[in-house]
Amino acid sequence: MLPTHHKTATINGQKVFYREAGPGDAPVVLLLHGFPSSSHMFRHLVPALADDYHVIATDHIGYGHSAMPKVDEFDYTFDNLAGITAGLLNHLGISRFAVYVHDYGAPIGWRLALDPSFDVSAIISQSGNAYMEGFTRPFWDDLFAYASEPSRDTEPGARAKFSPSTTRWQYENGAPDTGLVSPDTWTLDQLLLERPGNDEVQLALFRDYPANIDGYPKLQEYFRSSQVPLLAVWGERDEIFGPDGARAFSRDLPDAEVHLLPAGHFALETHLDAISGYIHGFLGRVLT
Repeated sequence: MLPTHHKTATINGQKVFYREAGPGDAPVVLLLHGFPSSSHMFRHLVPALADDYHVIATDHIGYGHSAMPKVDEFDYTFDNLAGITAGLLNHLGISRFAVYVHDYGAPIGWRLALDPSFDVSAIISQSGNAYMEGFTRPFWDDLFAYASEPSRDTEPGARAKFSPSTTRWQYENGAPDTGLVSPDTWTLDQLLLERPGNDEVQLALFRDYPANIDGYPKLQEYFRSSQVPLLAVWGERDEIFGPDGARAFSRDLPDAEVHLLPAGHFALETHLDAISGYIHGFLGRVLT
């Protein structure tokens, strides 16, 4: 097993943390984490892929070990998070890569895919939504209510999404055996969520989330026109982004490979071997 290196780079004045492993001349696989996690969610997947691929897993600004500027110092939008990731790729001299997206990582990855300066060779989506069918109720009801009308009435429902109980629930929902999910996961995420000022970071991104949905028509046209190879490997029991979100890719990408696992939102915690196996098989076929 090849070692994982833990590095930082300064991008647009912000410290960006990333994990890197694998041969420098191998095809690049970029791993983009979701809410409320960090590249820590990929701690086992990085070495599982590194024998064959050059793997990069970054922490978004406001998450993990990357910088967390205050909301009056950094405009927390998905456009800007994607811009930082693009800056890191440019810093590393990477223009062609396969991308693995999860949750918040999806709208960041979609922006990179639509950026003509990059060549996305393949997409792996694990609870990374691109269609309205994926949004599962009741989880999203409070978030959409807050995003459409931020107020003292709607804010408590949004704040509940980064409470300790919800953070733990995100990891355990749908898991066939919660004993497989390390408590280190939600404990670390919650400690980082509770840093002074991070609540405002999360609320800002909640308010910006509808911009991602507004971009779905352009994204889906990209799927149709490019026929980019896509693997959807998804927790069938995910109560945040449901399995219909995985099935929907086949509408615009008839050759999409879709696998539904008996897992929840953080499927890597319980199904690492299955997911890494699907990835190796998929990338081995499409990266020629």
